[in-house]
Amino acid sequence: MNYQNWSDYKQGWVFRHRELPVPEETLADIRPLAEADANQFWRQHISKEASHASHFMNDDWPARNGVWTDQGDWQGPWDADSNELPELMAAHLSWDDNTQVFFCYSVDHIVHTSWKTLRLHWKNFLFYDDEPILIARKRQQTVRFHSDGTFDIGIRPAG
Repeated sequence: MNYQNWSDYKQGWVFRHRELPVPEETLADIRPLAEADANQFWRQHISKEASHASHFMNDDWPARNGVWTDQGDWQGPWDADSNELPELMAAHLSWDDNTQVFFCYSVDHIVHTSWKTLRLHWKNFLFYDDEPILIARKRQQTVRFHSDGTFDIGIRPAG
């Protein structure tokens, strides 16, 4: 995979926000995909047709009945002083720290990192909360975030 340089990454400010700065050594583990690679990843793992979650069709797995099994609140924990993930999300995503995850905002905006980095800095990723989807390599658990401060947990179909 090819990645954007930090100097070219327009949304990079979310990881340098003065109230939630990510340590410089951790930034190396936060890798925004180059636009062409993001597009390819999205088409393979999220949707062949839709460019954003608001455009999903019935044949896209995130729009299918039965994928999403429960809903929780992320806004309350995001506003809290603690960096702990919402309890429902943490229980659903019992991944190893080195699990490779992809925070998928849209067809041309995907960030690749480790579960440990995302878990520790999840609030930064949600400065953009317009329906991103979190998936991981070789894992079926998924989370979809909504701009109203809620999230859905679910299981991606195999394949």
